[in-house]
Amino acid sequence: MPLNLTYASCKYDRMEALRSGEVVAEGIDLNFMVFPSGRQIFDRMVGGQEFDASELSASEFIAWMGHGKSPFVAIPVFPSRVFRHGYIFVNTRSGIRTPKDLEGRRVGLPLYTQTASIWVRGHLAHQFGVDIDTIQWVQGAVETGGTHGNPHALPLLRPARIEQNRSGRPLGELLAAGEIDAYLGSRKPLTFGTHPDVARLLPNHHALERELYQRERIFPIMHLVAIRRAVYEQHPWIANSLYAAFVESKRIARARLRYAGSLAAMLPWLQDEIEEIDEVFGGDPFPYGVEPNRPTLEALVQYMVEQHFIPEPIPVDKLFVPLPGASGT
Repeated sequence: MPLNLTYASCKYDRMEALRSGEVVAEGIDLNFMVFPSGRQIFDRMVGGQEFDASELSASEFIAWMGHGKSPFVAIPVFPSRVFRHGYIFVNTRSGIRTPKDLEGRRVGLPLYTQTASIWVRGHLAHQFGVDIDTIQWVQGAVETGGTHGNPHALPLLRPARIEQNRSGRPLGELLAAGEIDAYLGSRKPLTFGTHPDVARLLPNHHALERELYQRERIFPIMHLVAIRRAVYEQHPWIANSLYAAFVESKRIARARLRYAGSLAAMLPWLQDEIEEIDEVFGGDPFPYGVEPNRPTLEALVQYMVEQHFIPEPIPVDKLFVPLPGASGT
């Protein structure tokens, strides 16, 4: 009898073959549950361990590992990764023209503990020399008033300058009004493109992101795949089975994306973009496994030490369970 497992995911092309049943994880009857946002999954997985396995915020998982009491284990599958230089927005009346101008300003973000925010702060510090400790962070949802989800984040090892947005208005609106000077995070504010005073800080973000990858091999990882530790310890073979299924599902998605007879997504220059991806990434920008992702994972761990999430670096190999005989990325 196959083992019944629940898996929670957002809807991605690389997961579609597994969701549809085209790909089956050996020995597993997988109840594949789709959610509209990662935050909904993370809050339920960390807060109540509601799923046997799920995608999970990479930084939340690493924080739990760094505190030595993680209720989860992970496999090196990375459903979500996004370059983040293009996710810094400013009010053009604030006088902010360069990243260094962010020092001493009030900057909004959805969650200080959010993986996207950690990446952006790390980029600001390492690539642009920004003293992020001088910034007053204003935390809240960007599209609505109130908080961004209901996270269960572990406390920072050293407090940061964070205030909660209690205005009842979304951060995007506060940015347009000049009540915060800038915003960074995982989503574009709705006022970008609709309000004349909201603009990207780094309009040449694409070139900067490509340069980062070519120089340091960093393509920011947002989410990984976590399994409840109790489930894994009872059935350790499921790690290999799930990993193999995720690899095959992504292989099918890549083949569909590359079919040139018709476009798999509503991107008019999709095939041109695939040619650029081949040039920069060698064909697969979303590799699974530890080794092809080592520079990215080591950078995230370093940023989390510097930003006081974990006390010391964790060797990236220790973040994931062993996968004997696993092949393919």
